Amino acid sequence: MTPHPLGLYIHIPFCRQRCDFCAFYLEIHRENRAETFVRSLMHEIGLSAQHHVTPNRPIQSVYFGGGTPTVLAATQLTMILSEIRTRLTLTFNCEVTVEAHPSTISEEDLIRLRQAGVTRMSFGAESMEDGDLARIGRPGAVNVTVTAMTQARAAKFTNLNLDLMYGLPGQNLESWKRTLARSLELAPTHLSTYALTVEQNTKLASNIRSQRSPAPDEGLQIEMDDAAQRILSAAGYERYEVSNYAKPGYACQHNLLYWTNGEYLGLGPSAQSYLNGTRFGNVADLATYDTSLAANRLPIEDRTRLSDKEQLRDAVIFGLRLIRGIPSHQLHQHAANYGHAAVTARLLAQQLIEEDGERSRLSGRGILQADTIAEQLY
Repeated sequence: MTPHPLGLYIHIPFCRQRCDFCAFYLEIHRENRAETFVRSLMHEIGLSAQHHVTPNRPIQSVYFGGGTPTVLAATQLTMILSEIRTRLTLTFNCEVTVEAHPSTISEEDLIRLRQAGVTRMSFGAESMEDGDLARIGRPGAVNVTVTAMTQARAAKFTNLNLDLMYGLPGQNLESWKRTLARSLELAPTHLSTYALTVEQNTKLASNIRSQRSPAPDEGLQIEMDDAAQRILSAAGYERYEVSNYAKPGYACQHNLLYWTNGEYLGLGPSAQSYLNGTRFGNVADLATYDTSLAANRLPIEDRTRLSDKEQLRDAVIFGLRLIRGIPSHQLHQHAANYGHAAVTARLLAQQLIEEDGERSRLSGRGILQADTIAEQLY
């Protein structure tokens, strides 16, 4: 029996500065800390290969996220990728993604990454209006995103994503439509569109409490989501997940693992893993991470073994984010397992979930309430 492929996530915990909305674990980049981290990560790759991955199990996708991976030097990133190839087996068509803030990468860097086997670049544009970026404490400017996309194409990248956010302070429906139009001019193969959410302990949350920034307008965000669906569909992009659109053949293979209850190994501080029915996570502290690996110990902080019932629950919750949905029997078995039959019946009656006999999926209105529906089904 052929083993199922595995995804590999690498968390690079550095940024040049923290954006107002960001709640991810990160540290401000310092060269000496980055050098120590890279040494620790190289060691973790080897230890994890020994402990977690059977020799014949291939890696189908590698995803460098963060933080901002490209605050590391391109030579550091290619060295990490080389160590991954040495310690693990990658499929011949392995998708290798690197996230980048457009201001942190040059054409020379992009050429080096492409030559090292990176197949996909994901640029955090967030908006194509400079005013939006300033209001969320996002460094850089729109012209930097345009330059990065042009340089990526010159470096022979054909798989390019833009991350966008809507519902930003001061943003309105017309300015969001302009962001979409300007993004389409750059012809990405993939677009991720995220509704702004206010995370605790962020500068944005503090600004909203002190009335320096307005809170997101849920009604406006619904209009913006509807506009994205119409504009991007008309431009030939398929919405395949609540927040993700792709040209045919360009859906993100790594993220599909998360939504289809696939397995993945996470490396780097705060990275999460799901293997053999067990979820586990690394410590979210760079100093502790380095100390653990210096002592030849994997920096795992917590570990939870999921029952069959819990694995099905997660498959339902994540799978409903996919536009194609899930097999209906999974939804109803989950409802029986957790006493959610009345909740499920109500969601069907309200036409937030729709069924065609074999599959269950969120309706157009349901997509707009995906997080709320997930909470009700959990």
